[in-house]
Amino acid sequence: MKVGLFIPCYINQLYPQVAIATLELLEKLGQDVYYPEGQTCCGQPLGNSGYEENSKGACQIFVENFKEYDYIVGPSGSCIYHVKHHFDILEQTPEVIKVRDNAYELCEFIVKVLGKINLGASFPYKVGLHKSCHGLRGLKLGSCSEKMDAYYSIEENLLNQVIGLKLMILSRKDECCGFGGTFSVFEEAISVKMGKDRIKDHIDSHVEVITGADHSCLMHLEGLINRNKQPLKVMHIAEILNSCI
Repeated sequence: MKVGLFIPCYINQLYPQVAIATLELLEKLGQDVYYPEGQTCCGQPLGNSGYEENSKGACQIFVENFKEYDYIVGPSGSCIYHVKHHFDILEQTPEVIKVRDNAYELCEFIVKVLGKINLGASFPYKVGLHKSCHGLRGLKLGSCSEKMDAYYSIEENLLNQVIGLKLMILSRKDECCGFGGTFSVFEEAISVKMGKDRIKDHIDSHVEVITGADHSCLMHLEGLINRNKQPLKVMHIAEILNSCI
């Protein structure tokens, strides 16, 4: 089984350790992983800003880079959601359909495709899980508090198997952090207030490390934490699942 590793722009530029952790984790799980060097942005920023037509070139390049792989796996719920649900702007050729059908967020791939939960990781810290909107409500990585569905969480299932990790209970465990891509630029004040609310919830719950499956949201929270000199560390879930302390 050939897996194409998709690394989003902001991880490539700002958080290379997340890309490395994702690669190492997939290889530990016995996957044959390839990194197409010609890959670029998936087109999400343009699409989110209302310029879907202008994003077609980026979307098509994505398809060209990943069409030969059995699965496309990335450490970003929002980017994978964009590929699966917004590549409908392209002509639905067999290659486009294959890429859309076989694109997976990392945690979803590990649990649903590989059937793994216990990855042998250890991480002796109190952890708070931020459930990003695209992953939670778009990719269905977990149940939503606004619905009466039976409770489940793919991310929690993985974290609960990590030796020494204590998953802390938040008062509002699936509330938006306020990032929203370009929303954080055009509606800065609202975005900041929402982010501060999420951080306070983690601090009040005695969290030491905030994690999640979408580093764009974590980047937003980390910026606020650093600016306000708050006692919290931020790590992508791939780093925790790949850890052995």
